[in-house]
Amino acid sequence: MDATPDEIESLAELGTWLDKRTLAGLAVQGLDLTGVSLVDVKVDDTLFIGCRLSSEAAADLVARGASVVPELAHAPYPTHPSALYTAEVLSAGFDSGAMYDSVVYEHYVAHGGPLPPIREALSQRLHDHGIDNALGDALASWTGGPVIGVMGGHAEPRGSSAYRAAALLGYSLRQAGALVLTGGGPGVMEAANLGAFVPAGLDAAIDELATAPYFTDHERYTAAALAVRARVGATDPWAGGLSIPTWLYGHEPANLFAGQIAKYFSNAIREDTILRTARGGIVFAPGKAGTVQEVFQAATKAFYGSDGESGPMVFLGKRYWTEELPVEALLGPLFAQAPSAPPRVALTDDVDEAVALLMAR
Repeated sequence: MDATPDEIESLAELGTWLDKRTLAGLAVQGLDLTGVSLVDVKVDDTLFIGCRLSSEAAADLVARGASVVPELAHAPYPTHPSALYTAEVLSAGFDSGAMYDSVVYEHYVAHGGPLPPIREALSQRLHDHGIDNALGDALASWTGGPVIGVMGGHAEPRGSSAYRAAALLGYSLRQAGALVLTGGGPGVMEAANLGAFVPAGLDAAIDELATAPYFTDHERYTAAALAVRARVGATDPWAGGLSIPTWLYGHEPANLFAGQIAKYFSNAIREDTILRTARGGIVFAPGKAGTVQEVFQAATKAFYGSDGESGPMVFLGKRYWTEELPVEALLGPLFAQAPSAPPRVALTDDVDEAVALLMAR
């Protein structure tokens, strides 16, 4: 994933510029520079953000015309990450009982949760800006079909009929060339990423995962996911698609089947980012309050066209979406008043029909 021309996000990219002896006007993001000499390099108007530097090196850079936003070393996460997370990064340390994802969540809770003090708040905002930037780079590198969101209940146990339907949906969307996007949680979200991750033998993978069906059993749930990942051995960085989770829900185990993971602290930014990214359309499987929130956030964006043209809104499970939560009865009259062309709203019980509706666009 290449950075934009004025951003340096890897030591390899940095080396290219150091050979030219100038970093003037560039932004250097999230790199460990403790062993890198910048003494004879031009740094006029260079921005160093979230980089690891000695206090002496930082002072020298500022004296020579650079701006330095240092890494805030109190946190166990990078102040300004230069790339998205992967399953390997989030699950690092699981065997030793100090899984990276859990360590960050424990730090988040200990520092005020969604209402942190100023130092932690600044660190989290810088982190989330880095994820914004890395997500833009990642999406710019995607050369496949539409980005299609899959939303639904986080509490759906592995092996249930709804879990299997979501996994088949993810598999079918990937086979059709789409990029599967979820909110990065368990349940329906994990199932959709799993379907996009496993190239063959999906039922067997679900059966294996179903030996640890409930996300509340954190250790067994994660161990089963890691075992399936190891057995499948996917090498495509986009295998499993994209997920956008949050540490606000960090009590839930990490969804380890997405190839690229844009994990945020701010749930508000995360929710908006999911819907803004899923421009190819969204499938809503049955869910509770969180899913309903996403339905009406998506409807608001579609009504006003705030992110441009919206893809179809497909509701999987006719009885659920007409009897338990009758969304079509509300969305129909709402979209009839939309100032621009509203998205198509469709209800179906058939995964193949849902995929056909989305890919036809």
